Amino acid sequence: MIFYFSGTGNSKWIAEQIAKAQNEVLVFMPNAIRDGIEEFVLADDEKVGFVFPVYSWGPPLSVLRFLDWITLSNYHSQYVFFVCSCGDDTGLTEELFRRELSRKGMECNAGFSVAMPNNYVLLPGFDVDKKELEKKKLDEAVGRVEEINDSITGKKIGFHCNEGSFPWFKTKVLNPLFNRFMTSAKPFYATDDCIGCKRCERICPVGNVVMIGWRPVWGMDCTSCLACYHVCPKHAVQYGRRTKRKGQYLNPNVSISHEAGAQ
Repeated sequence: MIFYFSGTGNSKWIAEQIAKAQNEVLVFMPNAIRDGIEEFVLADDEKVGFVFPVYSWGPPLSVLRFLDWITLSNYHSQYVFFVCSCGDDTGLTEELFRRELSRKGMECNAGFSVAMPNNYVLLPGFDVDKKELEKKKLDEAVGRVEEINDSITGKKIGFHCNEGSFPWFKTKVLNPLFNRFMTSAKPFYATDDCIGCKRCERICPVGNVVMIGWRPVWGMDCTSCLACYHVCPKHAVQYGRRTKRKGQYLNPNVSISHEAGAQ
């Protein structure tokens, strides 16, 4: 069973590759919460995987809430792993995720990171990757995921995440600040270029965007995945002044379902 969370498609692509190679079922985390599914019964030889993006050098709050939400019945030391997608490095994401799993009485056996194209654009100096770098990351991710699948198939033990420089500061100092101050949807708005296509509403993984009349309105349950910004065909979705003249990115190798909570 592979549980995953994705906004702009990077982690969805990884999850699909792993689920196919391991012959495991895919579960989109927000769907389980939306549908009120709290308990999953594990088979004796089942592998349990979690795939998610790194947000400010830590797991997204929505992923941590999912871990708190679910119960995995019949767990008796099945092989458990995680794969996180990141623009560059992960900080201490491994430490945070393993700690949350241990609180559920589960031991994490392996963890991996995959460098994928950047999509975070809300801070000065942060933008999507140039097309050349985007293609390079996507190409290299194919081999990286093949390596990860080989490790999962062999149930290898070990953690191979690119922590990067100053991981303690990034995860212990910057990540809490991000979670407290940078996950608000209040600065989102649509400019007059909005054509009312509803793509932002349909792509939001947690159903936080709704159309009122011909304009999107954002609720209070934002995950800061920025899918609504990146999917807009007119670049009409903006976040205050922070996204002016910034680029857009959606993973080109997956079909991101335009139905709320149906990634």
